[in-house]
Order: sequence, then structure tokens, then C-alpha cells
Amino acid sequence: MARPVWSGALSLGLVTVPVELYPAVADHTIHFHQFERGTSDRIRNRRVNERTGDEVTQDEIVKGYDVGGGDHVLVEPDELDEIAPERSRRIDIEQFVELDEIDPWFFDKTYWLKPAKEDFAKAYGLLLRAMDRSEKAGVAKFVLRGKEYLAAVRAGEDVMVLNTLHFVADLRKPKDVMGKLPALPKPRPKELDMALALVDEMTAPWKPEDYRDEYSKRVEELIKAKEAGKEIAHEEEPAPSADVVDLFEALSRSVKSRKSGGKQPKKKAAKKPDLSELPKADLDKLAREQGVKGRSKMTRAELEKALKAS
Repeated sequence: MARPVWSGALSLGLVTVPVELYPAVADHTIHFHQFERGTSDRIRNRRVNERTGDEVTQDEIVKGYDVGGGDHVLVEPDELDEIAPERSRRIDIEQFVELDEIDPWFFDKTYWLKPAKEDFAKAYGLLLRAMDRSEKAGVAKFVLRGKEYLAAVRAGEDVMVLNTLHFVADLRKPKDVMGKLPALPKPRPKELDMALALVDEMTAPWKPEDYRDEYSKRVEELIKAKEAGKEIAHEEEPAPSADVVDLFEALSRSVKSRKSGGKQPKKKAAKKPDLSELPKADLDKLAREQGVKGRSKMTRAELEKALKAS
């Protein structure tokens, strides 16, 4: 079982729940050591005093901020901890927002939050249920590994999810990165219609399990082949795309190609259940699946009406 990367307390008003933070994403990057070509000699990086050439241990290293002119302000790790004593072990929810109000541009990493002990399960479960019913995310700040993060705490499937967010000051605007963007001519109606038709033809349910890291797989195959002394077969470069002059013709060919690509016929829609026969718990579940807003405050009759309209 993984170890928590952070432990402290989730704070909401006067309610405080001790929690632990776990990474929700695993890194499957294939890592290599470095060797000098033609030898079996490893290349290693060491922390070395540039004046004496002596290696320095981690506990003898302090941080230095460059103030210009070759001068630095030296700061001890303890001094950094002291300026945020409360933040370092608390996730303070400052307000709640609609989750869909947060642009994906802001999202960074994903973590799971679990209660530190079973004794805190009741308070944890209450907050989890409240966030799930309200469909809102708590905006908070906390310190992880010496850096302050903005975060969104939300309800997942029987567990709280914490997404670290970028601060506005960290985000770069397109014009600041790419300079002046070209003027975008207004598309012809038939071209736009054909583009929409292509989008519709390529639309399918989101199935993340269908997407895999093919490059890492090829790297693994390369390593196994070299270990076994086999010859490496290289894939041929794809043929270069032909220049397209007629955009409408290109879109039209794309739509026809998708339609003739062995696409399975659409299944007939399942018969809708009689809402009047379902218990309110099932109506709540259907409303959640269909994204009905404000469902937690609806009566049974209001739920039925909202589901029929969706």
C-alpha cells in the first residue's frame, strides 16, 4: 500500500477532520541510468562545492535566492516552515464553487484524501456526502513540500478528491507565448456544416481504458529485444499528407471515410423506465447521471419533472 505524501487536517469552519493525502496518478515513465558510451561506467550526479570540489551532504545544504550582482540571501529550511505554521498541516476550505466553473486550464495534479483513522470516518463521511449532494468543490490552500498550493476538494466515488490548481499568476496567455495570432477568416456555412458532421461522426462515449501509452510499450519492446540480442525492427515513417486546397472536399472525404470504416450501427435506445414507479433514491441516481442541477433540494415530483425534461 502506498504511503501518504502529506498528513494533516481538513478544516471547514469549526469542523476539523485529520486526513492523509495520497497520489491518485502513477508515473509509468521508463527511467534510464546514464553511461559513458563504449564503457560500462555509470554517470552520477553529485552535490559538489564549486569552490572546493568536495561533495556536500543534504543536511549541510541551505537555499539561496539570487538578488543580483553575484549576491544571494541564504534561507534555512526551518525559516521557510516558520512563516506558514498553520498552513503546513491544514487544508483550509475558504469557499465553495460550482465545479464546472473551474476551467480545466487550472487543474494540475490529482490526489485522494482519506481520514487518518477510522474514528474520523463519521465527520469525513458527512463532508463527503454534503459535497456530493451540493455538486460543489471546496477551494482551499495548503503547503506541500515547501510550496503553497491552491486546491479544489470535491466528492469522488466514496472518497474525497483533491486537485491542486494553478494560481492565476502561473497561467500564461496565448499572446504572451505565441505572439500575435493570425486573423481567423469566417468559415463558409457549408464548410462549417461539414466540420460539424465530422465531429458528430467521430463522437463516441468517453472510454479512457481504450487509450494507452504506445510509446512506452515500444520502449519496453526495444529493451527486451536488445536484452535478447535480437535485431530491432523499425517502423516505417508514415507517408506525408497531401496538401489540401479544397477544405470542403477534405472534410467531405473525412466524413465518408468514417462512415465506410466499418462503424457498427447504433443500437436502439433502451426503453426509458416509468419514473412514477421508481423510488426516490433511484430518481436521485438518475438525476445525478443526467447532470440535473439542484437535485438535492427537489421533491419527488420535481425530480420526475426535471428528468422528463432532460
